[in-house]
Amino acid sequence: MSKEQTENLLVFLEPFGDKITELVMWLRDFVWDLYPMTNELIYDNYNAVAFGWSPTDRQGHTFCSIAVGRTSKNIHFGFYWGNELSDPEKILLGQGNQYHYILVKDKTKFPKSYSEKLVHEAYENSLSKIKDKNQIIHGQTIVKSVSEKKRASHH
Repeated sequence: MSKEQTENLLVFLEPFGDKITELVMWLRDFVWDLYPMTNELIYDNYNAVAFGWSPTDRQGHTFCSIAVGRTSKNIHFGFYWGNELSDPEKILLGQGNQYHYILVKDKTKFPKSYSEKLVHEAYENSLSKIKDKNQIIHGQTIVKSVSEKKRASHH
């Protein structure tokens, strides 16, 4: 199962240090435990390490994601289609017309049960966007991009 496939992600998170890595991996476990049959798509980009879950291998079907900014070190627990979620407590941040997120500082302040409801709604919403149900795959970790730019000094 994909939850155990952490090697690439841990390498990508290494520059952020133990505290951030631990919190990010805790959030990752939270989502994997809810949706073990979905797929983890990892993007190691020049400005952030981001990974999210999708019923397919397509970013457009991502229902939940975690991102760590390279400069800000901020951790986003985000929703690709966050603008389409009911957010009665108005905790989602983001001025964009699509992506909305929760800024996560530590485990104790993370709204776990509320987030679980958001993740469930986001998952159902994502499934509704899949036209060809044959695209649905299960339990894979897929590295979608690795930015060379931030690694240029390692060559």
